[in-house]
Amino acid sequence: MGVHEECGVFGVYAQAPANVAAITRLGLLALQHRGQESCGIVVNDDGVFVSHKDLGLVSEVFTGARLAGFPASTMAVGHVRYGTMGASTRGNCQPLEINHQKGHMALAHNGNLSNAAALRDALELSGAIFHSSSDTEIIAHIVTRERLSAPSIEEALCRAMRVIEGAYSLVLMSPRKLICARDPHGFRPLCYGLAPDGAVVVASESCALEAVGAKLERDVEPGEIIVFGQGGPASIREHCGSAKRRTCVFEHIYFARPDSVLDGVSVHAARVRAGRILAEEHPADADVVVGVPDSGLDAALGFSHAANIPFGIGLIKNRYVGRTFIAPSGRLEQVRVKLAAIAEVVAGKRVVLVDDSIVRGTTSGRIVGLLREAGACEIHMRISAPPFLHPCFYGTDIDSTDNLIACRFSVPQIAEQIGADSLGYLPVGRLSELVGCDGYCDACFSGNYPTPVPERAGKDRFERRLSEIG
Repeated sequence: MGVHEECGVFGVYAQAPANVAAITRLGLLALQHRGQESCGIVVNDDGVFVSHKDLGLVSEVFTGARLAGFPASTMAVGHVRYGTMGASTRGNCQPLEINHQKGHMALAHNGNLSNAAALRDALELSGAIFHSSSDTEIIAHIVTRERLSAPSIEEALCRAMRVIEGAYSLVLMSPRKLICARDPHGFRPLCYGLAPDGAVVVASESCALEAVGAKLERDVEPGEIIVFGQGGPASIREHCGSAKRRTCVFEHIYFARPDSVLDGVSVHAARVRAGRILAEEHPADADVVVGVPDSGLDAALGFSHAANIPFGIGLIKNRYVGRTFIAPSGRLEQVRVKLAAIAEVVAGKRVVLVDDSIVRGTTSGRIVGLLREAGACEIHMRISAPPFLHPCFYGTDIDSTDNLIACRFSVPQIAEQIGADSLGYLPVGRLSELVGCDGYCDACFSGNYPTPVPERAGKDRFERRLSEIG
């Protein structure tokens, strides 16, 4: 527990004017786990864009009074953000809106461009002016420039995809169309579904479709662009198959909600399989298996079944505190108010504690401490991911190895650091069993990057450049 995540995107294309802002709000609430820094909604009012974006949770930003200010319409896009690039400011809130010669555009982006720095340098040298430090604005600039000569907005996006690299799942709204696109590797998830009234809904995860009453139609394929307009959906497949599929395996381990289905794979089932693998690879003599809410619970259940050790709810979560690993600051302080141990479950017991990851070790140490204080006599920690050893350039906020505990200590030393009696990680070689194929990215564990590694990295690299220029 401790990695930072990216964003969630949502879009709706209705057959008749409807309260699309309220629909989008519901979808964003279902995607809130993907980002808690900021959120935004843009509604297309017959070519005029009406928007609101701000820092905070969806429930805080989009009150009933705020929603009442949106018109009934047929299209809207929404976004929840955890910034893996760019500071937590209103200027970096999405969806990003662009006004240009060929019309308006609103863009919501999940992921990170691995060649963002080089592209921004080239754009700035050619006269482009940036108003944010997010790489989403880079995509917007390139699409806008291509639109000047392209016959359509989707063709402009298709051309832009020839030069941008890395992770991007996009929902783009023009005055007449809703467009979604996924990078050729398929790093980040994206899917669409149909509501009973014929409305099309696009979202990062299938759980958001269900939240608004839509049924999952299918995932957007890696490299695919899908255009929703008056002529029905149209698929552009120029970039499909141009790169090997490399879906982020950590989506199944941590990021996604357990009730989501990503690329045909149940997130819940993948996590249960991870727990079973941990029981095989790192058995323990114990009395109870406890999962760290929420993403550790499914893996703990799998461990319990495979090891024939009772599963217990030994940690209770305060539902009014967000996910600590996507909290911008104060992570350790949040753990103190987020989790509490149930002494009746763990006191005097040998406990297997299952969590999704260890990054810095501070959060894990605090959780182990909670169980010790509640009377656990032994704590055997099991992690449903391999050790983090390398930076991620595709949307997971691991931009250096400086704070990765696995880069500085051996597994027994990490166990000692966090106060556990033993520690076991999921082996890298068994990750494929979680998703049922080899088409996944595990670069943060293995160092095998699917794209060239950028020379300049870091969430705040564009802020640093501004301060260096003066």
